[in-house]
Amino acid sequence: MKKTRLIDAEGFRRTINRLAHEVVERHTGAEGVAIVGIRTRGEYVAQRLAKIVEEISARKVPVGILDITLYRDDLRGRLDQPQLKSTNILFDVTGKVIVLVDDVLFTGRTIRAALNALTDLGRPALIELLVLIDRGHRELPIKADFIGKSVPTSLKQQIKVMMSETDGEDGVYLADPDEDGKEVSA
Repeated sequence: MKKTRLIDAEGFRRTINRLAHEVVERHTGAEGVAIVGIRTRGEYVAQRLAKIVEEISARKVPVGILDITLYRDDLRGRLDQPQLKSTNILFDVTGKVIVLVDDVLFTGRTIRAALNALTDLGRPALIELLVLIDRGHRELPIKADFIGKSVPTSLKQQIKVMMSETDGEDGVYLADPDEDGKEVSA
């Protein structure tokens, strides 16, 4: 696959900073807001976002991590055993404004699973979706409230979000398959 960098480390930082400002602006200083990241990269985006929201608003913002493995609709027919990780939400979601965070919005199925998992924990006053990248191709009627960058893609292309916590660098890449479907270095 040929990789094209869409966002470098500085652009990554600026994008999360802008998204944090948008959240604070929409919710008058983040009053009643909690941030929940979907494992794995969504959790890191959520943690970074919360830190900036706290700096801007001078208010502590609860942060949680949501594992959606058992809520996925594509588990049937898979031979491998799903890897369960823990959900770590140490606050009551009932009555809160939840900003649900993921790295890439694609078909909408991950978000549907996350909504089911989240509402099993309580009844938030409002759930909003924040994504770093929206690549289109929805299969479900799901739309993000906060978008870092919209990247129109073909179904064959992939978006690769790299984060220093897991990959040693921050960046977003568009991966194009070559004619043979083999990986081609950039």
